[in-house]
Order: sequence, then structure tokens, then C-alpha cells
Amino acid sequence: MALSKSEREAFLAEPHVAALSVEAEPGRAPLTVPIWYHYTPGGRPWVLTGTESRKLNLIRAAGRFTLMVDEVSPRLKYVSVSGNAVDMVAGTRDDLRELASRYLPPQAVEPYIEMAEKEHGPQTKLYLDPEQWVSLDLGSLGDLPVI
Repeated sequence: MALSKSEREAFLAEPHVAALSVEAEPGRAPLTVPIWYHYTPGGRPWVLTGTESRKLNLIRAAGRFTLMVDEVSPRLKYVSVSGNAVDMVAGTRDDLRELASRYLPPQAVEPYIEMAEKEHGPQTKLYLDPEQWVSLDLGSLGDLPVI
């Protein structure tokens, strides 16, 4: 069953790891990579990515990308949102802290920020302007027939 707007927005607001997909060069499949993201219902999802990364260069060229998050246990449920890439700005330490705090326990946030700044280099904050949504909730795995 498809999710309602409020259900899909609430699900996307949870701290899932997303699969980011963007059109790649001709003759190649889309680039699809795991990524942390941030979303508040009614707003625009955003990600941080390396300023010199292949992923960001492909997004700049395509002008759009997709985020897909799923949950397979204890239920089969997913939300996919696609749209234009908008408002590419320099990522800040506060952006990194906000994103890391969504996924890591409090004591791991500052060590992660130190590592990320050292290892990943400059980041770009990139917003997705949601245009197309696809969602599904098949219920708990216990409700599915055994095949």
C-alpha cells in the first residue's frame, strides 16, 4: 500500500542511510551510493558531499538526483524522492555536526567531525527539491505469506 504524504515524510525524517542515485556518463548505469541525509517534514532533504567528488560533479551535470531509503526489518517499507539539485553551498562544521548527530551516539560526534574534516576535505551542502515521490509499505514480515 502506498504511504500518505504525512507517512512518507515522517519515514524520510527518520535517520535511515539513503541510496543516492544520479545519472552517470553515457553508456554507464546511474551512480548509486549510500549517503547520510537530513530531512524535516515539509522541507527539502539535504546531503553533504565532497566538493571535488565524482558524485557532486555528476549531480551538477544532471541537475537532479534521487534519494531512496528503505526498511526491511521488521517490515518492508520504502520512500524514494527525486528532484532538482538546488542551493549548492559550502558545507560548514555545524552542518557536519547536525548530520553526524542524526546517525551517531553523542560521544562519537566530535571524533567523527575531526576525522571527516581531515579525511574528507571540503564539503558541499546540497538540497533536493522534492518533485516525484514513490513509497510502499507492505506491512510487517510476519503478515506476509510463507512461500
